[in-house]
Amino acid sequence: MSLRRTLQPLIAGVGLALCAVLPVQAQTDPSHTARAAMAMLEEATIALQEAEKSGDRIAALTQTVQAYEEGLSSLRTGLRRINLREAALQAAFDAESDRLGQLLGVLQTIGKAPALLVHPSGPVGTARSGMILSEVTPALQAQAEDLRARLEEQRTLRALQESAVETLQAGLAGVQEARFELSLAIARRTELPRRFIADEARMKTLVESADTLASFAQGLMSDPDATASATSLPSFQSVRGRLEMPVLGRVIRGFGERDAAGIQRPGLIVATRPLSIVTTPWPATIRYLGPLLDYGNVAILEPGDGYLLVFAGLGQLYGDVGEVLSEGAPVGLMGGAEPSGEAEGDQAFLIAAEEGTGAERTETLYIELRKDGTPVDPTNWFAAGKD
Repeated sequence: MSLRRTLQPLIAGVGLALCAVLPVQAQTDPSHTARAAMAMLEEATIALQEAEKSGDRIAALTQTVQAYEEGLSSLRTGLRRINLREAALQAAFDAESDRLGQLLGVLQTIGKAPALLVHPSGPVGTARSGMILSEVTPALQAQAEDLRARLEEQRTLRALQESAVETLQAGLAGVQEARFELSLAIARRTELPRRFIADEARMKTLVESADTLASFAQGLMSDPDATASATSLPSFQSVRGRLEMPVLGRVIRGFGERDAAGIQRPGLIVATRPLSIVTTPWPATIRYLGPLLDYGNVAILEPGDGYLLVFAGLGQLYGDVGEVLSEGAPVGLMGGAEPSGEAEGDQAFLIAAEEGTGAERTETLYIELRKDGTPVDPTNWFAAGKD
């Protein structure tokens, strides 16, 4: 019975080691995630080309930038999962290299030299050896098939990783071009309707005299000409709970939550990637654009019904005070800079940014919503957030 005692622990040991790695289909297939993201980026590239012919070039370019951002985000997620999966497979192979070598040796011996299994005690012993072999061969074959599948998966993941990094580089270049074209188109824009002409002297006095965001917002709402002009916009109150988030990112601090420094603000803080586009979730009049207090660049929009929507922390602002933006129109871009796109640098960046840490989201957008001068929780207004 020495053959059975030799083979069964080998089969069990290898099986246990390989089972420590998640089954091939047990998780969301990282290769599927990456391929889907690569397809999204290809579509975004086509959209960038088509935007040149669009009647509403700004809207087309805005949607193109958003498509690139979503595709890049998904591709980064897919690459991280590929890295994790490939590392797990390699670790399992390394940990069980001796037993895997024994398994391959046994399979090769059985396949190439069946005569060696003839038992020295004669026909009866040989028959018994054959019976034992018939018992263990299916298990050996199953382990061999599992090993073959995992080796093939590892090869596929490595090839896909190389292709995905190339696509990532092209996507980074594409989104940079789309952002540049969008900024250029906005600079040339002349067709936006205006609700009022800004009183620059009054605005300057208001900015200089404001000591809080609340006092500044109150001053904006005290201008009867500008406020009355927004009453013709569609009802903002009617879309409560159904608004799209204005930026692709993750909420890291909720309404009224204190930060590490103990500062409490009546709004949301959203972690975003550098240069992410910020759009208005509802038609609104631009009430203010520019730096304010310690909030950095601020955009204040009036969507109607006595509400003000505040976006703070942008790197670049679009438009002029008094203009009316349609739903989904660009308000500006976040600050920062994208990775260089060089293969080694960007791949290292992806590996270092472990999934779920948000390490690549270096910018933060502050979102505040005010009703008749009083802050309200923006969370109740937005549908499932972008991420």
